[in-house]
Amino acid sequence: MNICVFCGSRRGHAVAYEAAAKTFGSLLAQEGHTLVYGGGNVGLMGVVADAVLAGGGKVIGVIPDFLLKLEVGHRNVTTLEVVDTMHARKKRMADLSDAFVAMPGGWGTLDELAEILTWKQLGLITQPVGLLNTREFFDPLLAQMQWMVSEGFLDADQLAVLLRENTPETLLSAIRTAIR
Repeated sequence: MNICVFCGSRRGHAVAYEAAAKTFGSLLAQEGHTLVYGGGNVGLMGVVADAVLAGGGKVIGVIPDFLLKLEVGHRNVTTLEVVDTMHARKKRMADLSDAFVAMPGGWGTLDELAEILTWKQLGLITQPVGLLNTREFFDPLLAQMQWMVSEGFLDADQLAVLLRENTPETLLSAIRTAIR
């Protein structure tokens, strides 16, 4: 299975974020899954990619040329695809992936998560989408999403398809179940 991970180009302040990214990457490698991600060597992106590689797993990075020129591209991944734009990056990662996971991150992670959820709502993709809710990082966003349902801007069944787990192990299990 190819699992796309959206996550921060920073590590965050709490060591739990890095530990969860490392564990998730190690699990991907142990189970023979391929990581698809944004191709960076920084932040949680670098942590999860390095963990997959350390476990002998395969990593496909997709990075826009301008970010590669800023020297944030991970040069040791199995495959590093260079694209022209951020949109092309998201499209290519989606085309390669059997499931999507968002880990803690900033604007880019939020953008990627929102776009992939929109694509799922519109029927452009059918793959499962999950949140690794380390340290309840996504709780405020989940409350906002629930408010969107309460106020009539989002159907409850559209929110219900979003997998939410607090540990790498339980999230990977939920993804396996969703794909069956």
